[in-house]
Amino acid sequence: MKTINDKQQTWLLRRFHTLCTRIGMEDYEKRTMIESYGVSSSRDLNCVQLDELIKKLEIIANPALADMDKWRKRVMAAIGGWMKITGHETNAVLIKSIACRATGHKSFNDIPRERLINVYYAFLKKQKDLSAVYQFTQEELEILSYLN
Repeated sequence: MKTINDKQQTWLLRRFHTLCTRIGMEDYEKRTMIESYGVSSSRDLNCVQLDELIKKLEIIANPALADMDKWRKRVMAAIGGWMKITGHETNAVLIKSIACRATGHKSFNDIPRERLINVYYAFLKKQKDLSAVYQFTQEELEILSYLN
């Protein structure tokens, strides 16, 4: 009887070999990729390693995924920067939930590229606005301190 981990590894192996075929990868290229993990067979790879390889192959098979990944990271950085400026505690789950609320989507990975771009620039603008307001208030306080 197979364990859940064995079933997952079997599924990941199928996915790995399917992607290699779809890309048109030669056997020697596949072997080189597998050997870079210090094993001689793809069956010797654990689930984490297989998942890592699959992500790399998916980006090769579909370059649009790389662009989406880049925008997701940018959005997370913009929201994280805004949260730091406002003094909030930051973590990936909280940042993703803010992005989901901002766009009205249930999953961060379901947010389309155009909405990611909008959210990214909106939170950058929020950061700039907060910095400008902070600087303005500091200048005003300095002026008031001289008057008193």
